[in-house]
Amino acid sequence: MARSYGFLSTHPPTQCGLATFNAALAAHLATDGPPDGVVRVIASAEDPAGPAARTTGHAGAFGPEVVHDWSTRGVAGWRDAATALDRYDIAVVQHEYGIYPGPDGEDVLPLLRRLTAPSIVVLHTVLAHPTAGQKAVLEQLVDAASAVVTMTDTARDRLLVGYTVEAGKVTVIPHGAAEHAAPPVEPRQRPHLLTWGLLGPGKGIEWALRALARLRDLRPMPSYTVAGRTHPKVLEHNGEAYRADLHRLGAILGVSHAVDYQPVYHEESALGRLIRSADAVVLPYDSREQVTSGVLVAAVAAGVPVVATPFPHAVEMLTDGPGLLVPHQDPAALAAAIRRILTEPGLAASLADRTRTGISTLRWPAVAARYHALAERLLADRVRTGGSPAVTAAPA
Repeated sequence: MARSYGFLSTHPPTQCGLATFNAALAAHLATDGPPDGVVRVIASAEDPAGPAARTTGHAGAFGPEVVHDWSTRGVAGWRDAATALDRYDIAVVQHEYGIYPGPDGEDVLPLLRRLTAPSIVVLHTVLAHPTAGQKAVLEQLVDAASAVVTMTDTARDRLLVGYTVEAGKVTVIPHGAAEHAAPPVEPRQRPHLLTWGLLGPGKGIEWALRALARLRDLRPMPSYTVAGRTHPKVLEHNGEAYRADLHRLGAILGVSHAVDYQPVYHEESALGRLIRSADAVVLPYDSREQVTSGVLVAAVAAGVPVVATPFPHAVEMLTDGPGLLVPHQDPAALAAAIRRILTEPGLAASLADRTRTGISTLRWPAVAARYHALAERLLADRVRTGGSPAVTAAPA
């Protein structure tokens, strides 16, 4: 039976990983049945749609799939957002600290409690060392949700051990990945290293630059692409200071000529070409908390070897898998791992081979099918326990 889905999240034209994830999931859950809809959370002052659009709150402000706008600058915007979501059979709520208003984003809680439709809350972050407020919000979030999705086993284990939650509500469904197995792009003249995503302190690009300086003896020397805009919150508070620091460091190290900064948010086709052109994806993150990385999943799904620091998602995906792990903030180890991939006979092919097993489960159609199965279970449980499934109705 076709179901209708209402999504609560940041959403394009916002350019961030959460918005991209929500758009992809919504697209792959779409059916020929009742139309789905997005309640778009407008969370940052620099939103590309502009300040006028942020205050409208009217349906269709950003595209036909966007049926309502929840501006975090408004008061009690959760009420109208909940009303909009209740037009659908299932509400899918993306959760990340920082996108919802209120202390630690607590305004999403009354929204969830007001919903009559079953809700699936997708946790993009589960902190090992939360503040008291963050812990309380996440525990209440799980309590109010019909079901909760984490994207890694690490996140699920962290949630069950560190928080007081109902284990039966938690399901692991991996982050989806686009299909990038198109014909190869035109080969480059030099080995190509790649990092992409929103830029800011903690991304660890400075360690990659120091590692690149240790690879100058290779012939030819590798090139390094750093693709992505500065994170909106970083831009709001610190401008382009981090990017400027990277340019200065590159000049001091003598590697500026080998680094290509692309301060844009690549659309899917352009990103696919960029990923396929890489000999290695470098993820030198400082974070020891990150349990979900869409960049990591995309690189692995594309069959490109990965060199990463041991943030939790990387440990889960790369241990004995399609990449190499190196210590945090250790440019010598980072350079040694990259050197191995570029020079050790057969290593890159061997790492790529390890991606073939289970990659189909990371593709968006397979991931969306698991969300649909979870939604069907929630609706069946509601009928079985005497409740009524939400009425399917397209928004006016």
